Amino acid sequence: MDVRSKLKQAEKIVIKVGTSSLTYSNGKLNLERIERLARVLSDLNNQDKKIVLVSSGAIGVGVERLGLNRTEVTLPEKQASASVGQAILMKIYQKFFEEYNTPVSQILLTKDVMDGGIRKENAQNTFNTLLDMGVIPIVNENDTISTFEIEFGDNDTLSATVASLVGADLLILLTDIDGLFTADPRKDKNAEIISVVEEINEEIDSAADGAGSKLGTGGMVTKISAAKICCSYGIDTVIANGEDPKIIYDILDAKEIGTLFLSGK
Repeated sequence: MDVRSKLKQAEKIVIKVGTSSLTYSNGKLNLERIERLARVLSDLNNQDKKIVLVSSGAIGVGVERLGLNRTEVTLPEKQASASVGQAILMKIYQKFFEEYNTPVSQILLTKDVMDGGIRKENAQNTFNTLLDMGVIPIVNENDTISTFEIEFGDNDTLSATVASLVGADLLILLTDIDGLFTADPRKDKNAEIISVVEEINEEIDSAADGAGSKLGTGGMVTKISAAKICCSYGIDTVIANGEDPKIIYDILDAKEIGTLFLSGK
């Protein structure tokens, strides 16, 4: 049996889009791509799929709106940019999803929500209630107050945390590269894409070495880390190119797209 065939049965799906998938190289929002993303996710929502969107981009959008130099932004300026950028992002998401009659909500998380106790329970209850009501939660790190995550964190890890929190069947990481390669395809013309990863070992870790786009905080290493988290919870992960959001249809149709990390469960 084709190992990808089970992706057709995925019902609860977390989809993470990186900054590079939402913006142009100058830092401004790619509105046409965001509109297509809203259309695809709304269509999946209409199929009774339970969709959670983890969206990067708030800091980058805020930096651009405030006219700051992206290479010289201080931590307080990043926090201020996150505040401005998140408001802009949500306004745009609200507009595009409203065109397809799809309700969305905003959830801002900090890492300690997974420490257990009442905070984790409240977060789970909120997610489950929204999903049962047909709402698409749009999630981001609470960068305005969570300085540790701004300095050292990434939304790949956040998306894996959300996937485990909601008990997802699948995590899809949309980025600016086609998947995990045997080497960095931007540097090595002989690099080949790895279609399926059954076990994340040292060889896979070494293949992931390298930086992400200049606008985002996460590279392939953080995506492998996210896949590890999901594997431990029995959640499959796919890394794919987010240039065209319609690629989500191909992934869920079990086509050989991107890199699939099997959870083994």
